[in-house]
Amino acid sequence: MTSDAHCHFFSPRFFETLGRDAPGRFGETPAAAMCATLGWEAPGSVASLTHRWLAELDRHEVDRAVLIASVPGDEASVAEAVAMAPNRLVGFFMLNPLADDAPARVSAGLGPMGLRGVCLFPAMQRYSLHDPRVVALVEQVAASPGSVLFVHCGVLSVGIRKKLGLPSRFDMRFSNPLDVHGLAMAFPSLTIVVPHFGAGMFREALMLADLCPNVVLDTSSSNHWIDYHPGLTLTDVFRQALHVAGASRLVFGTDSSFFPRGWNRPVLDAQRAAMSALGISEGDAQAITHGNFDRLFPR
Repeated sequence: MTSDAHCHFFSPRFFETLGRDAPGRFGETPAAAMCATLGWEAPGSVASLTHRWLAELDRHEVDRAVLIASVPGDEASVAEAVAMAPNRLVGFFMLNPLADDAPARVSAGLGPMGLRGVCLFPAMQRYSLHDPRVVALVEQVAASPGSVLFVHCGVLSVGIRKKLGLPSRFDMRFSNPLDVHGLAMAFPSLTIVVPHFGAGMFREALMLADLCPNVVLDTSSSNHWIDYHPGLTLTDVFRQALHVAGASRLVFGTDSSFFPRGWNRPVLDAQRAAMSALGISEGDAQAITHGNFDRLFPR
């Protein structure tokens, strides 16, 4: 079986939020205008997009998936999707911890909305994970049973922003996985997910995982960051991650996002090939592609 711990839910609200970075450029229906420019399918309503995702997961025999609200303030969209299929979908939401309403959004998102993960993108909003406001919010997440913290580290490139010519004023000074260390140590019962094996900061992500048993590495995306490490292959990445973190702390993801591409099957095929090349046991492979997901997010 397969479950996917990293998919983006590009809701109508997602496109409306992006449109604010280019006032007037995409008119009154930014989702339709942007998707026409990109050659993508417009999302329609939240309900129709959810049905599209569920059909896509069925087509690829994917049991469960995390859907991420991919702009701050869009947690209601993912909450609506999860409510339609709570046994199949797990909701995460992006948060700017410096926003005045951030504590209230955490309380609502992890409370009545039924979401399970808070996503921090420090380079995107340009803040330090050592900021007392961040620490206070992480304490709030840690106090919510069954919730996880997702922290994007390393290289951050948002493809849709590039394609639409929108500014991406990110700051990689705030992207080091080692900055997660203090939070992981302060809240040892909180599971912290670092996606894309650290997205180019692989060594630092491994150091973090070695020091902090509550850190989980997500394997998602094409992992093009490997190009920054001469001679490194995806098989090598899995070998080192398994050596340091073990199979119980790797969770499979694709980073799937838009239609008509849909669920990104080649990511699974490439990662299964890498695990097969290493000769890991079927039990370990199954833990990575499904079992660890169910352990983190029991139905």
